[in-house]
Amino acid sequence: MALLDCRNLEKVYVNDGLATPALGGVSFKAESGEFVAIMGPSGSGKSTLLHILGFLDAPTGGEYFFDGKTDQDYSAEDIAHTRNKKMGFVFQAFNLLSRTTVLENVKLPLLYSGRKESEWDELARKAVEDVGLIHRIEHEPSQLSGGEKQRVAIARALVNEPQIIFADEPTGNLDSKSGQVIMEILQKLNEEKGHTILLITHETYTAEHAQRIITMKDGMIESDRKVDHRFKADHFKK
Repeated sequence: MALLDCRNLEKVYVNDGLATPALGGVSFKAESGEFVAIMGPSGSGKSTLLHILGFLDAPTGGEYFFDGKTDQDYSAEDIAHTRNKKMGFVFQAFNLLSRTTVLENVKLPLLYSGRKESEWDELARKAVEDVGLIHRIEHEPSQLSGGEKQRVAIARALVNEPQIIFADEPTGNLDSKSGQVIMEILQKLNEEKGHTILLITHETYTAEHAQRIITMKDGMIESDRKVDHRFKADHFKK
């Protein structure tokens, strides 16, 4: 059973009586443990698709199954629980609390997780260690580089041990060297830890860290191919 299963997804935005189609019938599946990149230019529908997959928005047509259940089967409470426990999110803007340490930022999703508070520090420290930032754990975001801030955001996405990580242009605000480190971390999380990752990007060299690239254009899938020559994530050291 696929972790994600999209069947003819459509999305139309209506403003002042004017209908603007964003998705025009998108169908694909992603298995647990896959690393899938969704590529396309601005306006191709890739971010709209991610918002639907992450339960941040609802489709206007078609069906979306997550973990075997259609989106119609999820109540508002179910969606909140699923997004907190089963999904991790990494955005282009790091969205960190400014006057809060790395450790405290990473612990934030645990507030609503139902896990014992006595476990929070250990879970957060493990996530920070997984992104190679344990030496910065008591620092605040103002003391970190852009690449380090994004590594904190990845650790925060990891802390609840989600089934999938959604990464929306995670290298968009970074220089090429920092962006490469971020992509190698995501690739290692997939290869060594088995995390399912869905990446949104407009950059080919970023997408080629994935196992599979779905290319979108004008709200539809243009191609869906396996990556033949995947980057080797061997530069990043913990």
